[in-house]
Amino acid sequence: MSPFGDRTHMTRRTALAVLTSAGLALAAEHAFPMSAGQPGQDALLKLLPKFTEKSRAMLRRLLDDPKYGGQISAADAAALAKLENTSVDQLMVNLLPLAQSYSHAPISNFFVGAVARGASGSLYTGANIEIPGQCLGFSVHAEQAALSNAYMHAEPSVPALAIGGAPCGHCRQFIDEMSPDGEILIVTPSKPPMKLSSILPSAFGPAALGMTHGALPVQETKLALFHDSSDPVATAALDAASHSYAPYSKSPAGVAVRSSRGRIYRGSYIESVAFNPSLSPLQVALAALIAAGETYSAISAVTLVEAQDAKISQKAVTGTVLRAIAPEVQLVVLAART
Repeated sequence: MSPFGDRTHMTRRTALAVLTSAGLALAAEHAFPMSAGQPGQDALLKLLPKFTEKSRAMLRRLLDDPKYGGQISAADAAALAKLENTSVDQLMVNLLPLAQSYSHAPISNFFVGAVARGASGSLYTGANIEIPGQCLGFSVHAEQAALSNAYMHAEPSVPALAIGGAPCGHCRQFIDEMSPDGEILIVTPSKPPMKLSSILPSAFGPAALGMTHGALPVQETKLALFHDSSDPVATAALDAASHSYAPYSKSPAGVAVRSSRGRIYRGSYIESVAFNPSLSPLQVALAALIAAGETYSAISAVTLVEAQDAKISQKAVTGTVLRAIAPEVQLVVLAART
């Protein structure tokens, strides 16, 4: 969901009005609501005032889990839906304010959240991310963040995606890579669920460049480092590269980000047949870090693994963005062979 298009001159007040009209409220009065970590009980009450106390207590327990990363298991999603006496898809819509509260939008001040439902029944949150001072092309839309979250959890497919309003064209193209048949349901607060094919007719999809499937289910490319490493960050980056989706450039790449808490966030490169909506491995890793409630200041190490002599390289853009968000961290780049 883009902050631009018809809203090029959108102010924060206008953004708030738009979101409120869709049944969503901004979670806080600054650009990174969850920058201090996971929301407390008072914050959850403000974000989800219509939820029962039992539901909020359950969510609080999930968010307090040190391993939480924007995933609500199928069992927990079903339990929450039962507590709320609603369907899982409606629960996704009701959880949008929580997803939105993780938004990092210092450029547009337009905060967006999304919730994806995987084939397993698990739910995955995502929020839009903007990098101060960097080109707008490095922004991550909320739909992309939620879908990449599902991708990194190896979901075989994503049957439904909840968002505050109709996805922008950029996101529709990216969603199509995850669901080339156009069957994924787009669920919004104000309209009946609609299939992607109904809002993206005559789609330019993976088949246009000879692909017989999209990004899901995740495929594995056998990669090995030229120089073995026992560093867990390097190992995680290699794993991310091995599970990247790069059918058009044939340039697998992966990033691993270690935080000061010791957690390691993986990011696989995810391409789009239209090229521009592709997500770099660093974008995917940052979306994972933010979904877990951590901030850029927590980044302590970053490793990029990419195939040697590939058609494209992630090194330059990864280094540029890393210098903008964590200038003290030195990027480690390792070459891999197939």
